[in-house]
Amino acid sequence: MKYALIIICMISLGVQAQKKYGLTPMKLEEYQKSLVSNPQNELVNLEKFIPGLVLDIRYATTNNFTGTKIYNLPRAYARKPVAEALKRIQAELKKQGLELKIFDAYRPYSATVMFYETYHDTTYVASPYKGSKHNRGCALDLTLIDSKTRKELQMPTGWDSFKKEAWPATPVADPVVRKNRKTLIESMEKNGFKVSTSEWWHFDFVGWQKFTVMDIDFEELEK
Repeated sequence: MKYALIIICMISLGVQAQKKYGLTPMKLEEYQKSLVSNPQNELVNLEKFIPGLVLDIRYATTNNFTGTKIYNLPRAYARKPVAEALKRIQAELKKQGLELKIFDAYRPYSATVMFYETYHDTTYVASPYKGSKHNRGCALDLTLIDSKTRKELQMPTGWDSFKKEAWPATPVADPVVRKNRKTLIESMEKNGFKVSTSEWWHFDFVGWQKFTVMDIDFEELEK
């Protein structure tokens, strides 16, 4: 009953947002039809596609900047070419004794609206007038972990920090932290991603413009 009420609220928010912000995101039926003409549109379950991939989906908990549970399911989806690129990156990193941990991937548009209405600074949250690259299934929030210890490598800040220290261009004094950030960014960028200017953990897939903003909940994708 509780989850049903959350879903109803999210759907209501999405409908209101379409009127308020003038954006009409793709829904489930339209998405399913798009797969017939272009299989690259598929939203791939990353945990199933990349064996051993570690997820820490904070928006399925209260441990995020909103202090509210946004997702009912701790899932990470991305468009097919994004998933394929990430699989290559994971394989390359394993040779160095490293792996990826995913904080967030595809994000329904209704969640972006909620973030914007919670925190209006578009340096850190996407504008609902345009939608997020997360809404297109073409953005990933992630970090590196040690393959043996399974612990996160030290980075300049924690995930979802709104501090200037989170900017990839901000100088880092600690050589270990500097190296870790460099390793992550270089691994992602040589495989078709571009790091955000304000978040060291956020990477946009090059070519995201080919994909449409969506507002489909994880529950709908898994029916």
